[in-house]
Amino acid sequence: MPNSPQNPSRKALYTEEERARRDATPWTLVQAILAPLQFLAFGVSLVLVVRFLFTGEGYEAATISILIKTLLLYTIMVTGAIWEKVVFGQYLFAPAFFWEDVFSFGVIALHTAYLWALFTGQPDNMQMFIALAAYATYVINAGQFLWKLRQARLQAASEDAGTLVMERGTR
Repeated sequence: MPNSPQNPSRKALYTEEERARRDATPWTLVQAILAPLQFLAFGVSLVLVVRFLFTGEGYEAATISILIKTLLLYTIMVTGAIWEKVVFGQYLFAPAFFWEDVFSFGVIALHTAYLWALFTGQPDNMQMFIALAAYATYVINAGQFLWKLRQARLQAASEDAGTLVMERGTR
């Protein structure tokens, strides 16, 4: 557990002040809405891209789905940067989310490479394979953020348990 007696070397994900800012900002809700929407768009798009690659049918649907997924990615990146500024005081690369942000740029680069391939008329299969590469990095990056969400919940539970123990000890 973060900051627990069992693991004192682990730094807490949020300070009390950061946690308060995280809980108070509407950008947390924005992220909480956009993240599952992006995942849903990813799932639908993945099916459409794979369908196209196996059957050669549905190029337009796959393309539209990739564009929607990419738009959601760009939106969540911008709003996530705003969220980091509010919570941590900097737009990107806050220590608590440094590696997630680094990897996010790889995800964005591959989605942008897809757009380049689409708008420069590269072969359809090449476009779809770039999209699959972008999606593979997205899955890893989403996993990073889910891990941080778990850490935040464990930290909150640990802090709440510590508060409860302290309250019981003072009675």
